[in-house]
Amino acid sequence: MSYAIFTTGGQQFRAEPGVTIKVPLLDAKPGDEVSFDQILLASDGKHVQTGAPKVKGAKVTAEVVRHGKGKKIRIFRFARRTGYRRHAGHRQDFTEIKIADVKVGSGECVSGGSKGGGGEELGGNGR
Repeated sequence: MSYAIFTTGGQQFRAEPGVTIKVPLLDAKPGDEVSFDQILLASDGKHVQTGAPKVKGAKVTAEVVRHGKGKKIRIFRFARRTGYRRHAGHRQDFTEIKIADVKVGSGECVSGGSKGGGGEELGGNGR
């Protein structure tokens, strides 16, 4: 079974064909097809490819099912002995998508620059 880990809206999601997931609000109408190319990890069921930070050629396509609002979050601010009380609420907008296809890609990693210390191996006790 193929799957991929992709990022959208600052969050990461696992995509498998046929699965419906809720992602942060997208600018697309219900019935539209959307694609995600920020793939961090992809697997075809036998081999796993990780990106640095993205997997080259990997792509997730999905169909927009609906838009909606999540569960209400209650915010209550309180300061004792002062009479300070504030009530607020928040409902996060989301887009529900159905994953149509997961394309694994070429297996090469796309580097976003030279961040980090490289690929040195730690020897012995990890110091």
